[in-house]
Amino acid sequence: MADRLEEYRRKRDAKRTPEPVPDRTPAPMRAGRQRARFVIQQHHARSLHWDLRLEHDGVLASWAVPRGLPRDPGRNHLAVHTEDHPMEYLTFHGEIPAGEYGGGKMTIHDTGTYRAEKWRDDEVIVVLDGKRTRGRYVLFATGGRGRDWMVRRTDPPPEGWTPMPELVRPMHPTEAGKLPRDEAAWGYELRWDGVRAMAYVSGGRLRLLDEADEEITGAYPWLRAMAEVLAPTEAVLDGVLVRIDPAGRVRAPSVRDGQFLVVDLLWLEGATSLDVPYAQRRELLDGLALAGTHWQTPPWFPGVGADALGTAREQGLPGVVAKRLESPYEPGRRSRHWLSIDTS
Repeated sequence: MADRLEEYRRKRDAKRTPEPVPDRTPAPMRAGRQRARFVIQQHHARSLHWDLRLEHDGVLASWAVPRGLPRDPGRNHLAVHTEDHPMEYLTFHGEIPAGEYGGGKMTIHDTGTYRAEKWRDDEVIVVLDGKRTRGRYVLFATGGRGRDWMVRRTDPPPEGWTPMPELVRPMHPTEAGKLPRDEAAWGYELRWDGVRAMAYVSGGRLRLLDEADEEITGAYPWLRAMAEVLAPTEAVLDGVLVRIDPAGRVRAPSVRDGQFLVVDLLWLEGATSLDVPYAQRRELLDGLALAGTHWQTPPWFPGVGADALGTAREQGLPGVVAKRLESPYEPGRRSRHWLSIDTS
């Protein structure tokens, strides 16, 4: 019988990698077990991707999926067919040393069982039943070399699922001369003069648009890591790009350095939050715990506008933005549900 793991062994040095490198030919799945197992691993290698591995004929048939399995049926995702892996890989996680094949951190994203409806050399149809991933998926070859495949979900999306919007235009505040009278009914944010930007995070990748709906992702390469850190979470974020110099002064961001200050959450994991009240959107946003070298969620001040305005003065900022606690997000509108108040 041909050694299904020959290519796997050839690419790995058992003395250098913590990965399992068995020296025997695998045995096929024993008779009587109806459902085979699968694992999905999140792999921070040269580029972030997810590895889908399906138990088949004593090994794990494997595909590298750069954007992860699609969660709605409207998208095909690239799936690169890689070498078979040993069954021990079902539970493998750890750090593959730099310089070794696949070097980088690998974690287990999901495990479970699956039922195969079709298994051919150029097409595989499976129904996954995992802790986080469930549904019917088809993997199909698209090229003659055997490595070029795509994966598509064929089930309807989960109940209540909405696809990530292609475009959400930013909401803007109305200028006001003073704090609102019903101060307790508002939340207050420090106002940052910078580049307003909408961040679309999906499959560990970032798409960044400015207020004119222009793509600016390439202008701020330091922010791309935020999407990898968030993965596999998918979200649409509203924020401001700034650069804070060593003296604490706010400057324009540059291609080399800056901060993305995230102030609102508009879509998360298949659910729009545009109609969710501002106070609840902030709770959802704070739950993401965004804190990195180049991104963070600055604090907000519910019900205490005078304190927020005083903080803005102390930090040399131009003012605050007051947002009514019960207000929805109104894309593309200048609304009186948001007020901009200067410190002067």
